[in-house]
Amino acid sequence: MSTGKRALIVDDSRSARVILGRMLEQYGLAVDTAESAEQALEYLRQHRPDVIFMDHLMPGMDGFQAVQAIKGDAQTAMIPLLMYTSQEGELYVSQARALGAVGVLPKTVRPADVSRVLYQLHLLQDRRQDRTTLFRRPEPPAAAGVQPVAQDGQPDAASLPQMATAQPGLADAAMPMSAVSPAALSELSAGLRQSVQQLVKDQLAEQRRFVLATFEAFARRLGAEIKENVQKQPPAVVELPPVEAPPRQWWPVLLTALLAVIPACVLGFMYWQELETGREIGRQVTRLEDQVSALAKAPRPVASPFAATAPVPGAFGAATFSPGPAASDAPQPVPSGASPPTSAPVDYVPYGDVPFGGTRLEHLRTLASTLLAQDFRGKIVLQYTIGDFCLTGSPTDGFGVADPMLPLRKCDIVGNPFHDSLPPAQRQTVDFANFAATLHKRSGGAIVVDAVDGGRRSTVEYPEQTETTTAGAWNTVAAQNNRIETRVVPAE
Repeated sequence: MSTGKRALIVDDSRSARVILGRMLEQYGLAVDTAESAEQALEYLRQHRPDVIFMDHLMPGMDGFQAVQAIKGDAQTAMIPLLMYTSQEGELYVSQARALGAVGVLPKTVRPADVSRVLYQLHLLQDRRQDRTTLFRRPEPPAAAGVQPVAQDGQPDAASLPQMATAQPGLADAAMPMSAVSPAALSELSAGLRQSVQQLVKDQLAEQRRFVLATFEAFARRLGAEIKENVQKQPPAVVELPPVEAPPRQWWPVLLTALLAVIPACVLGFMYWQELETGREIGRQVTRLEDQVSALAKAPRPVASPFAATAPVPGAFGAATFSPGPAASDAPQPVPSGASPPTSAPVDYVPYGDVPFGGTRLEHLRTLASTLLAQDFRGKIVLQYTIGDFCLTGSPTDGFGVADPMLPLRKCDIVGNPFHDSLPPAQRQTVDFANFAATLHKRSGGAIVVDAVDGGRRSTVEYPEQTETTTAGAWNTVAAQNNRIETRVVPAE
């Protein structure tokens, strides 16, 4: 029997929507469903259900947010709303009621809970409202006896005067009954019978729904318990007949032995190669140390560092000379009338030093004093060539010369980022610039200092880049190529 009422169920679980929807349909309610809170809000823009059952935990907007949106809209704020969820506890119920929900139903809801909520919301007609006004008439006292009723349900007309005489209080009520025609009494009796039958039928239908729902819930619970017990039962142990062990074969043992020997041989060969590589590196380091020791113990010549040697063709249109020994000794006196020096020592620039500065400037001052004493006229050409070093580090933290024992292939960079980052103006110190200007002034413009960037010209060839090449061997050559060659070019 349809009640004309409509309910909206909002739940992302299809089974939950089906179970609750069937219960509501048994009570005569039309049921609409929504899989999410967003879909429910879209539904409420066009429809107005009589009650909303809202789940709490859903993808996207949850139940509490949906309740706030519904209660915040004046068009839907008056719709009764119940939270239909598995959440429990007084705190949750208080939060739901504070947001506007009229109650909370558990997911394992019973038909009796549903009917109770529907009666409270007046969505089901109260059974007492189906009674006719005949049930509200005052009952005669027990001592007055029972009014005789005819076979068709009508009061016996012959007994009415006796009831009026025996009970004066009922005389006034009985008089209108006697004035009613038999047809009216028959119609009244038929209506009374129909009302009683309808009440009994509704009561039986409600009891039948309750019994069916109870048995259905009991059957589900019983089925779940049976399935759980079946799953917990250990599987039956099937005793298999004993299987005879197959005869042992020799080839699996041989194959296992080969598989064990081959990796051992490979590892042994790799270990031997590693030892040989270590010995080769040790021999190279020993040779480098011997070379460095020999260079350190070599005696320095007493002759002037600016003694001329045999000329070789130069790249600047003038005679150039091979570099002499290191110019750390004081210059020798120049005899009068002697020719000016045409060569100066080669100065090696450590990585990270400004080329034209430091001890190299002191050597240049010594050479300039000698040239001034001889009234020399011409140029002092300082050619700076760049060496590429094996460096470790990073652009952020800076680069430094690598450890000599480090293999060359493990260098972070091979180059000279310090020189590459310096603009031409910063490759000369302030003292060098002042010296060049002072010398030009003292000589009356006769002597000019010319600094030339020779670029990456490998005067000494770098070693071949192999697996055994170390950073020490490479940087030894790079330090020899990172140099300043001083040449004296007379004026024409």
